[in-house]
Amino acid sequence: MEAVDERILIVGAGGLGVPAALALARAGIRDFAIMDPDPVELSNLPRQTIYGEAAIGTLKVAAAAAFFSRSYSRASIEALELRLEADNAEEIIGRFGFVIDATDSPATKFLINDTCVRLGRPFVYGGVLGLGGQAMTVLPGRTACLRCLFEEPPYEADGASCRDAGIIGPVAGGIGEVQSAEAIAWAHGRMPALAGIMLTLDGSISGIRLTPIAARTGCGCGAAQPEACAESPAVR
Repeated sequence: MEAVDERILIVGAGGLGVPAALALARAGIRDFAIMDPDPVELSNLPRQTIYGEAAIGTLKVAAAAAFFSRSYSRASIEALELRLEADNAEEIIGRFGFVIDATDSPATKFLINDTCVRLGRPFVYGGVLGLGGQAMTVLPGRTACLRCLFEEPPYEADGASCRDAGIIGPVAGGIGEVQSAEAIAWAHGRMPALAGIMLTLDGSISGIRLTPIAARTGCGCGAAQPEACAESPAVR
């Protein structure tokens, strides 16, 4: 069997991916990868704090790798300057042991979900909208996946309206930090705290809610099968 790279992959180098990457580096995890096809824009700077004005127009992953090499001398950050798509997802995700979903595209989130379920790779979902945010870790075949909640991703029109609503920097930062904590737990051989549990952050009241999510019978992830439910979730 092909060996699995035990490193962490962050898909997205924006409002979620930047705080997640910073938290990984602060925790001493200096060897991970960041994937994003987009350049730094002026509107990114208030939330994505590792980028400065000099980085505008530079690919985010290149600017991120340069930042971490300057700020963390032992850092070895792989910059993947491409978009995660159906024709490359399996090859890329298959190289890593854990995935942080730091994207803002519902279609890409479901692509990460489906690929990780198929390959048996754990990942942590994250999403933000306005003053709200969510995070949940999926252990394939053991805990509920995104399709246990929603059988299909939202229509593109719905996704566009979400982008129009914007996000609040501290909310994105908080969810990114939560995602990194899940990845760090996995890297240290511990059970991620949000395995099968949805964390919902409501910034309007500074409130957090934890909701256990049951696997849906009939979902292709197989987590609702009796043989899967009979076992305790394991990190590896």
